[in-house]
Amino acid sequence: MPDTAANRRAAPSGDGGAATSRLARLRARVGAMMESRRATQIITGVIVFNAVTLGLETSDAVMREIGGLLHVLDEAVLVAFVIELLLKLFGFGHRYFKNGWNLFDFTIIVISLMPASGELSVLRSLRIVRVLRLVAIVPAMRKVVQALMAAIPGVSSVAALLLLVYYVFSVMVTKLYGDAFPQWFGTVGNSMYSLFQIMTLESWSMGIVRPVMEKFPNAWAVFVPFILLTTFAVLNLFIAVVVNAMQEQSAADAELVAGEVHEATEHETAVLTDRLDRLQSQMEEIKTLLQQPRA
Repeated sequence: MPDTAANRRAAPSGDGGAATSRLARLRARVGAMMESRRATQIITGVIVFNAVTLGLETSDAVMREIGGLLHVLDEAVLVAFVIELLLKLFGFGHRYFKNGWNLFDFTIIVISLMPASGELSVLRSLRIVRVLRLVAIVPAMRKVVQALMAAIPGVSSVAALLLLVYYVFSVMVTKLYGDAFPQWFGTVGNSMYSLFQIMTLESWSMGIVRPVMEKFPNAWAVFVPFILLTTFAVLNLFIAVVVNAMQEQSAADAELVAGEVHEATEHETAVLTDRLDRLQSQMEEIKTLLQQPRA
């Protein structure tokens, strides 16, 4: 074939297309590898190991003995995380940043790469946030976080109700007991803090309510309804909203899985139907050939 200018231009284009195809296949294999069960188990193990080493670094005795080794292991873990990030970026490309959990991982790794010397030495304590990557990796933890996020609208309504109850009782106890007990109820802010302590049931009786009742015997008529409303009613609403959100999340996940199974079943059915149609067509052709008279 003559070596024309057109042929010379076409050849590189074909090589470039083949190279692009090979690169795409390589990226797909890398992406599938990073999403595999084995890779997830390895990264989870590294995160747990890093959590243990970071905890050991808080012990002066351990640091005197193996402090240098712990620092080396910490740097090795960071290198492993960076390699994981680079492989995922290569495997998924721009699609990596379309997943919220990937953005969560990316942010944590970037924080870990920040310099931790001089005025930024406080950032060394942020290395422990690497452990939060377990939330993005372990499916059960992801489901809980997604349920909590889905519960935010309902929780906001309950929080507004709780704030309203707090404000009403804060103004009430400030007017009733502010002059006699200014350290607890002198201002609305002090009253809200004292009521928060009462709501947690931490030293509420002997610490606050009984001293108040020594001077105001009927004070129980204010504090007991407050405890019933906040501790046993409103807070249970929080729990109900979160549990309901988790149930809805589980139902949504089950529906998604059922949809994927149904879609896969329909695809397999279509493939089998197509094969049966072709087989039937071939059988008809064979039958026609057999029925033809021989010469």
